[in-house]
Amino acid sequence: MKLDHITSRDNPALVRLRKLTADAGGYRKTGSLWIEGDHLLRAALQRGWQPALVVLTEGAMQDAALAALAGSAPRALVVPMALFKGLSGLESPAQIGAELTLPAAPAIDPAAASVVLDRLQDAGNVGAILRSAAAFGVRQVLALKGTAALWSPKVLRAGQGAHFGLRLVEGLAADDLAQLTVPLIATSSHTEHVLHRVALPSPCAWVMGHEGQGVSPELMARCALTVGIPQPGGEESLNVAAAAAICLYESERQRG
Repeated sequence: MKLDHITSRDNPALVRLRKLTADAGGYRKTGSLWIEGDHLLRAALQRGWQPALVVLTEGAMQDAALAALAGSAPRALVVPMALFKGLSGLESPAQIGAELTLPAAPAIDPAAASVVLDRLQDAGNVGAILRSAAAFGVRQVLALKGTAALWSPKVLRAGQGAHFGLRLVEGLAADDLAQLTVPLIATSSHTEHVLHRVALPSPCAWVMGHEGQGVSPELMARCALTVGIPQPGGEESLNVAAAAAICLYESERQRG
């Protein structure tokens, strides 16, 4: 490992990383990701990802565990906390971050259990859904155009490492879903089918819609089944990430 102590904010690597972190979709142009914190870095390493560069603070170098993580990359930059804050999107910045090379976008697996994201715009919701997908064994997430950038720093933080075990395909049009051989299912308040009382197809693709507009009519027309989630509390609707977790759990419960 090459170890460089950097004190200038004009260092070319730091300038490049600041541009990357400032643009939610910057990874699409550069093919590189920025992940912050030892949790995400460990999650990536456990899934076989190899960081191209690690950046850590001078204080982190005094922590044996964090210093060991720095050794996972061929090059590490040690910087003052003030410079690390320039890369961070957190109010309380972590002590370590890494640059990863994003692999080529995978093709859609037609037969895979999936989650389809229809123009979800909140990064926290998207990341939470990715966490639920990973937790319940759904390995493919398909994002239609208009959905928050899947590999943006905010979605990565919300995903808490789920990204590295998922097949993620984004920038899709509704017509691209014709490649799927599994049936599409959406939630709806206008259906006679109740989630836990209907036999769910397995595998299937759960369609989760825009936070305000829901699933588009075009995509709803492609769904083989719509189901309702009981809400005896009388609320108008559930947060989309909560709805996704409930649906994915019920699919797993029925499979089990």
